[in-house]
Amino acid sequence: MSGDLAARQEALVAALTGGAPIPDGFDARLVGVARQALLRKRAGVAARHWPMLAAGYGTGWTGAFAAWAARRPTAGGLRDGWDFARACGTRGPAAEEELARREAAWVYDGGSEPRPRRFPAVRRTAEVLIVQVAGRTFTRRR
Repeated sequence: MSGDLAARQEALVAALTGGAPIPDGFDARLVGVARQALLRKRAGVAARHWPMLAAGYGTGWTGAFAAWAARRPTAGGLRDGWDFARACGTRGPAAEEELARREAAWVYDGGSEPRPRRFPAVRRTAEVLIVQVAGRTFTRRR
């Protein structure tokens, strides 16, 4: 019995967070409402980690992020925002700088946890040059 319950719970979590089909015996409308609420919450968490990225999308942030995230299980706000920025792009120079600054300071391959960069790195945007050396980040405006 507990194995069956665990399998049903796993199927429900996958439906709520990863876009899997709704398991038998659950109200599709209510699961859909819960899924949308979780996607809005997830967008808020990502926005706290990536404020300039979210600001670049303005009032369309939650919808754009939710549409992107609907078929992807969460990896946490930091990684979700990073993956979204790489997949959907940034809007505005502040968001571009935010992404460039993170990519200069951290190594993130899209799969494992981000970790501090050990070697020097340079990232450019249209407006800034960012150099990371020995854990310190330097910015030069163009």
